[in-house]
Amino acid sequence: MRFDLACLGEPLFEFNQTRADGDYRPGFGGDVSNCAIAAARQGARVAMITAVGCDSFGDRFLDLWRDEGIDTGAVRRDPAAPTGLYFITHGPEGHRFDYRRAGSAASRLGSDGLDDAVLTASAFLHVSAISQAIGPVAADAVFAAMETVRAAGGRVAYDTNLRLKLWPLARAQAIIGHSLAMVDIALPGMDDARLLTGLEDPDAIIDWFLARGVSTVALTLGAEGVVLATDGYRTRVAGHKVAAVDATAAGDTFDGVFLSALAAGADPLSAAERANAAAALSTTGYGGVAPIPDAAAVDAFMVGG
Repeated sequence: MRFDLACLGEPLFEFNQTRADGDYRPGFGGDVSNCAIAAARQGARVAMITAVGCDSFGDRFLDLWRDEGIDTGAVRRDPAAPTGLYFITHGPEGHRFDYRRAGSAASRLGSDGLDDAVLTASAFLHVSAISQAIGPVAADAVFAAMETVRAAGGRVAYDTNLRLKLWPLARAQAIIGHSLAMVDIALPGMDDARLLTGLEDPDAIIDWFLARGVSTVALTLGAEGVVLATDGYRTRVAGHKVAAVDATAAGDTFDGVFLSALAAGADPLSAAERANAAAALSTTGYGGVAPIPDAAAVDAFMVGG
C-alpha cells in the first residue's frame, strides 16, 4: 500500500480545561498525531508510526486512528512504558501545558522499531523537533526515518516545535540544525523560530532556513497568517478572522492540511491557502483533535470567507 503521508512522533492523551466550567475534558493530542488526523480528514492516505503503552490510553489512540482511517500497522505496543499524558489550563494570558510524559512508550521507540516498508511507501514523512526532544533513542529514530524516506525518493517535512522544557536551547539548536540538512519542507512557527534563530524579521528567518538547504518554508504567524517561501519565490497569505477559543492544534492542523494538499498535487501556494483556512477553523473549538476540520468544512469556509 502507498501512503501520502507517514507521521512519526509521540501521541499524548489530553485533559483540556474548558473556560466555561473549569473542568478537564479528555481528548487526544501530540503534535504529529494531530497532523496525521488533519491530513486524514482531508482524504489523505496516512500512516502513524509510534509506540503506545499497553494501557487504556494506548487502546483509545489505536481506536481513534483507525476511526480516522489512519493505518496503524507501524504502531508498537510497549508493555513496560505508559502512553504520555498532558493537561491544558486556560487563563487570561493564554493556555498552559503540563506534561506527564517521562519514559513514555513513544520516547523508547528506537530505529529498530521502525517499519521500513511503511516509510519507503510514503510520499512524505512528517516529524517534529518534539519527536527528537523526548529522548536520544527517539531522536535517533527520527534521523533513521528521514534517511530511509529520502533514500526511497520521498520528501521530509519538519515542524520545529520548540519545547524548552524538554531540552536546553543549545541542544535544540544543534539537533534541529543537523536535521534541516535532511528536510525538504520546514514548518516553523514564528515564536519558536525567533528563539531558534535569534532573529525577529520573518524574511530573515526564512532566509535562515533556506540557507540550510530547505527547499520550502511555511512560516506560520498565528492569526496573521503564513509566509510561504522557496529559493526563488516568497509570498504572504493573510489570516482569517474567526471567534478563536483554543489554538492548541492550529499549527498541527496547518501542517497536516498543507502536506495533504501537496500530496494531492496542489501547488505550494494553494496548499498554504487551504492549510491557513483549516488552521483558523481549528481554533474555534476546544482540544487538539475535536475541532480539526474535515475537507467539506474547509471547502465551505474558503468559499464563504
